[in-house]
Amino acid sequence: MTFFQFEADFVDSLRCIPMQVRLKLDTCGIKLKLADWFQMDSSERQNLVDLPCQTATETQAYYEYLQSLITRNGASVSELPIDSHPEWMDATTIPVSVQTLATEVGVTLDVLHWAALTPIQRFALIKLSRSGHENKNFLPALREFHLVTSTSA
Repeated sequence: MTFFQFEADFVDSLRCIPMQVRLKLDTCGIKLKLADWFQMDSSERQNLVDLPCQTATETQAYYEYLQSLITRNGASVSELPIDSHPEWMDATTIPVSVQTLATEVGVTLDVLHWAALTPIQRFALIKLSRSGHENKNFLPALREFHLVTSTSA
């Protein structure tokens, strides 16, 4: 997997959790706190980037590896419910949070735009549009994904 351009300011050092790791976290059902991420060394962070997490076996192995990294320092693992039909896999429905924020920044999205995105791109837009999240990368992501036309934002 590659990193997004909107993540360029932190991917070299992996000082923040990149989207591809965040997708794996949602896939395996672990909420990783930034404090736990900071407890990991660079090779462990890179492993979380590199390790696959698509099949049931890979997802279980990823979960166990991540769990061992978190608990070795006495921290507890916060689990997330695993959605059997995650929004980013649905190419036919734009989530309300994405549509709302797109409208707020002057971008009109339609289902054809949404369907043309890869699941990780849809995941990124969903994460970047959630309330309580710093949304500064939402518009750069829209630009990177070629969803901003000359007549919009």
